[in-house]
Amino acid sequence: MRPLWRCRGCGALWPCQPARLALLAEYRHDRVALLVYLGTMMAEAGDQLARLNGRPADLHERFVGWARGRGGTMFHVNHEPGAEIHHTDPFAVPAGQRSPARQLRGRLAAPVTVWTAPGPAGLTVSSTLVAEGEPDRLLGLIDAESDLWAAIEESGRFAVTPLGPPHRQLADRFAGLFPAPGGLFATGAWLETPYGPVPADAGGWAGCRLDTAREYGWALLVEATIEAVDLAEEAAPLLHYRGRYHELPD
Repeated sequence: MRPLWRCRGCGALWPCQPARLALLAEYRHDRVALLVYLGTMMAEAGDQLARLNGRPADLHERFVGWARGRGGTMFHVNHEPGAEIHHTDPFAVPAGQRSPARQLRGRLAAPVTVWTAPGPAGLTVSSTLVAEGEPDRLLGLIDAESDLWAAIEESGRFAVTPLGPPHRQLADRFAGLFPAPGGLFATGAWLETPYGPVPADAGGWAGCRLDTAREYGWALLVEATIEAVDLAEEAAPLLHYRGRYHELPD
Protein backbone atom coordinates (compact mmCIF):
# COMPACT_ATOMS: atom_id res chain seq x y z
CA MET A 1 0.00 0.00 0.00
CA ARG A 2 1.33 3.35 -1.00
CA PRO A 3 2.83 5.70 0.14
CA LEU A 4 3.83 3.71 3.28
CA TRP A 5 4.91 0.71 1.20
CA ARG A 6 3.56 -1.88 3.59
CA CYS A 7 1.82 -5.09 2.58
CA ARG A 8 -1.96 -4.78 2.41
CA GLY A 9 -2.32 -8.29 3.81
CA CYS A 10 0.10 -8.46 6.74
CA GLY A 11 1.20 -4.86 7.36
CA ALA A 12 4.91 -5.72 7.01
CA LEU A 13 7.34 -3.71 4.89
CA TRP A 14 6.89 -4.57 1.19
CA PRO A 15 8.13 -6.78 -0.33
CA CYS A 16 7.24 -8.89 2.69
CA GLN A 17 8.00 -12.60 3.06
CA PRO A 18 4.95 -13.90 1.12
CA ALA A 19 5.47 -11.27 -1.59
CA ARG A 20 9.11 -12.30 -2.06
CA LEU A 21 8.20 -15.95 -2.43
CA ALA A 22 5.42 -15.10 -4.89
CA LEU A 23 7.80 -12.95 -6.95
CA LEU A 24 10.42 -15.70 -7.00
CA ALA A 25 7.80 -18.10 -8.35
CA GLU A 26 6.45 -15.62 -10.92
CA TYR A 27 9.91 -14.74 -12.28
CA ARG A 28 11.57 -18.13 -11.78
CA HIS A 29 12.75 -18.15 -15.41
CA ASP A 30 13.69 -14.48 -15.77
CA ARG A 31 15.81 -13.04 -12.97
CA VAL A 32 16.67 -9.94 -15.01
CA ALA A 33 12.99 -9.05 -15.41
CA LEU A 34 12.49 -9.50 -11.65
CA LEU A 35 15.37 -7.16 -10.85
CA VAL A 36 14.08 -4.56 -13.31
CA TYR A 37 10.64 -4.72 -11.75
CA LEU A 38 12.02 -4.44 -8.22
CA GLY A 39 14.28 -1.57 -9.25
CA THR A 40 11.29 0.30 -10.63
CA MET A 41 9.36 -0.28 -7.41
CA MET A 42 12.39 0.84 -5.36
CA ALA A 43 12.59 4.14 -7.24
CA GLU A 44 8.87 4.79 -6.75
CA ALA A 45 9.03 3.87 -3.06
CA GLY A 46 12.09 6.03 -2.48
CA ASP A 47 10.34 9.07 -3.91
CA GLN A 48 7.15 8.54 -1.89
CA LEU A 49 8.87 7.62 1.39
CA ALA A 50 11.19 10.62 1.11
CA ARG A 51 8.15 12.89 1.16
CA LEU A 52 7.03 11.35 4.44
CA ASN A 53 10.09 10.92 6.66
CA GLY A 54 13.13 11.11 4.42
CA ARG A 55 14.52 8.39 2.18
CA PRO A 56 15.39 5.19 4.15
CA ALA A 57 19.00 4.05 3.87
CA ASP A 58 18.30 0.35 3.29
CA LEU A 59 15.98 0.49 0.28
CA HIS A 60 18.39 -1.28 -2.08
CA GLU A 61 18.74 -4.36 0.13
CA ARG A 62 15.03 -4.34 0.93
CA PHE A 63 13.88 -4.19 -2.70
CA VAL A 64 16.70 -5.64 -4.79
CA GLY A 65 19.46 -7.22 -2.70
CA TRP A 66 17.48 -10.27 -1.57
CA ALA A 67 16.61 -11.20 -5.18
CA ARG A 68 20.13 -11.28 -6.59
CA GLY A 69 21.17 -14.72 -7.76
CA ARG A 70 23.97 -16.83 -6.37
CA GLY A 71 26.16 -18.62 -8.87
CA GLY A 72 24.07 -17.35 -11.79
CA THR A 73 20.75 -18.75 -10.57
CA MET A 74 17.98 -17.47 -8.37
CA PHE A 75 18.19 -18.84 -4.85
CA HIS A 76 15.33 -20.70 -3.17
CA VAL A 77 13.94 -21.92 -6.51
CA ASN A 78 14.61 -25.38 -7.93
CA HIS A 79 14.57 -25.29 -11.74
CA GLU A 80 14.24 -29.04 -12.22
CA PRO A 81 11.07 -30.08 -14.12
CA GLY A 82 8.14 -30.42 -11.77
CA ALA A 83 9.97 -28.74 -8.89
CA GLU A 84 8.22 -26.46 -6.45
CA ILE A 85 9.26 -23.72 -4.07
CA HIS A 86 10.68 -25.16 -0.85
CA HIS A 87 8.21 -25.55 1.99
CA THR A 88 10.35 -23.40 4.28
CA ASP A 89 10.39 -19.59 4.08
CA PRO A 90 13.91 -18.11 4.40
CA PHE A 91 12.45 -14.65 5.08
CA ALA A 92 10.01 -15.67 7.81
CA VAL A 93 10.00 -13.73 11.07
CA PRO A 94 11.24 -16.02 13.89
CA ALA A 95 8.35 -17.48 15.87
CA GLY A 96 9.39 -15.75 19.09
CA GLN A 97 9.24 -12.34 17.41
CA ARG A 98 5.78 -12.61 15.90
CA SER A 99 2.93 -10.52 17.26
CA PRO A 100 0.55 -12.64 19.39
CA ALA A 101 -2.42 -10.83 17.83
CA ARG A 102 -1.15 -11.62 14.34
CA GLN A 103 -0.65 -15.25 15.32
CA LEU A 104 -4.22 -15.35 16.64
CA ARG A 105 -5.53 -13.78 13.43
CA GLY A 106 -3.60 -16.38 11.43
CA ARG A 107 -5.39 -19.19 13.25
CA LEU A 108 -8.81 -17.89 12.24
CA ALA A 109 -9.76 -19.31 8.86
CA ALA A 110 -11.25 -16.55 6.70
CA PRO A 111 -13.08 -16.48 3.36
CA VAL A 112 -11.15 -14.84 0.54
CA THR A 113 -13.13 -12.17 -1.32
CA VAL A 114 -12.32 -9.49 -3.84
CA TRP A 115 -13.88 -6.05 -3.46
CA THR A 116 -14.21 -3.91 -6.58
CA ALA A 117 -15.57 -0.45 -7.26
CA PRO A 118 -16.24 1.77 -10.29
CA GLY A 119 -13.04 3.27 -11.61
CA PRO A 120 -12.25 0.44 -11.68
CA ALA A 121 -10.32 -0.47 -8.54
CA GLY A 122 -10.08 -3.62 -6.46
CA LEU A 123 -8.53 -5.31 -3.45
CA THR A 124 -8.40 -8.80 -1.95
CA VAL A 125 -10.14 -8.81 1.43
CA SER A 126 -10.20 -11.65 3.98
CA SER A 127 -12.20 -9.86 6.68
CA THR A 128 -15.68 -9.77 5.14
CA LEU A 129 -18.71 -10.31 7.36
CA VAL A 130 -22.40 -10.35 6.42
CA ALA A 131 -25.01 -9.34 9.03
CA GLU A 132 -28.62 -10.28 8.28
CA GLY A 133 -31.28 -7.73 9.12
CA GLU A 134 -33.59 -5.15 7.67
CA PRO A 135 -31.65 -4.05 5.73
CA ASP A 136 -28.88 -6.63 5.36
CA ARG A 137 -25.44 -5.22 6.09
CA LEU A 138 -21.85 -6.00 5.21
CA LEU A 139 -18.63 -5.12 7.05
CA GLY A 140 -14.97 -5.47 6.19
CA LEU A 141 -11.48 -4.22 7.01
CA ILE A 142 -9.55 -2.66 4.14
CA ASP A 143 -6.49 -0.50 3.55
CA ALA A 144 -7.37 3.18 3.95
CA GLU A 145 -4.62 4.14 1.49
CA SER A 146 -5.68 1.70 -1.22
CA ASP A 147 -6.98 2.68 -4.63
CA LEU A 148 -10.10 0.69 -3.75
CA TRP A 149 -10.99 2.95 -0.83
CA ALA A 150 -10.51 6.06 -2.97
CA ALA A 151 -12.88 4.59 -5.56
CA ILE A 152 -15.46 3.55 -2.94
CA GLU A 153 -15.31 6.96 -1.30
CA GLU A 154 -15.91 8.66 -4.64
CA SER A 155 -18.67 6.39 -5.95
CA GLY A 156 -20.33 5.39 -2.67
CA ARG A 157 -20.75 1.79 -3.82
CA PHE A 158 -18.78 -1.40 -4.37
CA ALA A 159 -19.12 -5.10 -5.20
CA VAL A 160 -17.99 -8.05 -3.07
CA THR A 161 -17.23 -11.39 -4.73
CA PRO A 162 -16.43 -14.60 -2.80
CA LEU A 163 -13.54 -16.37 -4.51
CA GLY A 164 -13.02 -20.07 -5.10
CA PRO A 165 -10.00 -22.36 -5.49
CA PRO A 166 -9.52 -21.42 -9.19
CA HIS A 167 -9.04 -17.78 -8.16
CA ARG A 168 -5.78 -18.12 -6.22
CA GLN A 169 -3.74 -16.08 -8.68
CA LEU A 170 -6.48 -13.47 -8.97
CA ALA A 171 -6.46 -13.14 -5.17
CA ASP A 172 -2.68 -12.71 -5.14
CA ARG A 173 -2.84 -10.13 -7.92
CA PHE A 174 -5.42 -8.00 -6.14
CA ALA A 175 -3.47 -8.37 -2.88
CA GLY A 176 -0.38 -6.91 -4.53
CA LEU A 177 1.58 -10.18 -4.31
CA PHE A 178 1.82 -10.64 -8.07
CA PRO A 179 2.66 -8.04 -10.72
CA ALA A 180 -0.31 -6.94 -12.83
CA PRO A 181 0.97 -5.76 -16.22
CA GLY A 182 -1.73 -3.66 -17.85
CA GLY A 183 -3.64 -3.26 -14.60
CA LEU A 184 -5.58 -5.47 -12.21
CA PHE A 185 -8.43 -6.05 -14.62
CA ALA A 186 -6.34 -6.79 -17.72
CA THR A 187 -6.46 -10.55 -17.12
CA GLY A 188 -9.56 -12.75 -17.05
CA ALA A 189 -13.19 -12.14 -17.95
CA TRP A 190 -15.13 -9.48 -16.06
CA LEU A 191 -18.81 -8.71 -15.78
CA GLU A 192 -19.65 -5.02 -15.56
CA THR A 193 -22.12 -4.10 -12.82
CA PRO A 194 -23.26 -0.74 -11.37
CA TYR A 195 -21.14 -1.55 -8.31
CA GLY A 196 -17.91 -2.38 -10.15
CA PRO A 197 -16.52 -5.23 -12.28
CA VAL A 198 -16.90 -8.77 -10.92
CA PRO A 199 -15.16 -11.97 -12.11
CA ALA A 200 -17.37 -13.59 -14.74
CA ASP A 201 -16.61 -17.10 -13.45
CA ALA A 202 -17.43 -16.39 -9.79
CA GLY A 203 -20.25 -18.12 -7.97
CA GLY A 204 -21.97 -14.83 -7.19
CA TRP A 205 -21.50 -11.31 -5.92
CA ALA A 206 -23.13 -8.65 -3.76
CA GLY A 207 -23.64 -4.98 -4.58
CA CYS A 208 -23.18 -2.68 -1.59
CA ARG A 209 -23.84 0.96 -0.77
CA LEU A 210 -21.32 2.62 1.53
CA ASP A 211 -22.78 3.73 4.86
CA THR A 212 -19.77 4.73 6.93
CA ALA A 213 -16.10 3.98 7.57
CA ARG A 214 -13.74 4.56 10.47
CA GLU A 215 -10.21 3.71 11.54
CA TYR A 216 -10.02 0.37 13.28
CA GLY A 217 -6.56 -0.78 14.33
CA TRP A 218 -4.27 -0.34 11.33
CA ALA A 219 -7.18 -0.74 8.93
CA LEU A 220 -10.39 0.97 7.91
CA LEU A 221 -13.66 -0.60 9.04
CA VAL A 222 -16.17 -0.23 6.22
CA GLU A 223 -19.90 -0.62 6.88
CA ALA A 224 -22.32 -0.93 4.00
CA THR A 225 -25.87 -1.86 3.08
CA ILE A 226 -26.36 -4.80 0.73
CA GLU A 227 -28.52 -3.62 -2.16
CA ALA A 228 -28.17 -6.51 -4.60
CA VAL A 229 -27.20 -10.18 -4.44
CA ASP A 230 -26.58 -12.31 -7.52
CA LEU A 231 -25.85 -15.97 -6.73
CA ALA A 232 -25.06 -18.63 -9.32
CA GLU A 233 -24.65 -22.31 -8.49
CA GLU A 234 -22.95 -23.02 -5.19
CA ALA A 235 -19.16 -23.09 -5.46
CA ALA A 236 -16.41 -24.20 -3.10
CA PRO A 237 -14.85 -21.32 -1.16
CA LEU A 238 -11.23 -20.27 -1.07
CA LEU A 239 -10.02 -19.89 2.52
CA HIS A 240 -7.03 -18.13 4.03
CA TYR A 241 -5.48 -19.80 7.07
CA ARG A 242 -2.06 -19.32 8.67
CA GLY A 243 -0.72 -17.38 5.71
CA ARG A 244 -1.81 -19.86 3.03
CA TYR A 245 -4.81 -20.64 0.87
CA HIS A 246 -6.86 -23.71 1.71
CA GLU A 247 -9.83 -25.56 0.28
CA LEU A 248 -12.58 -27.45 2.05
CA PRO A 249 -12.10 -31.24 1.89
CA ASP A 250 -14.44 -33.13 -0.41
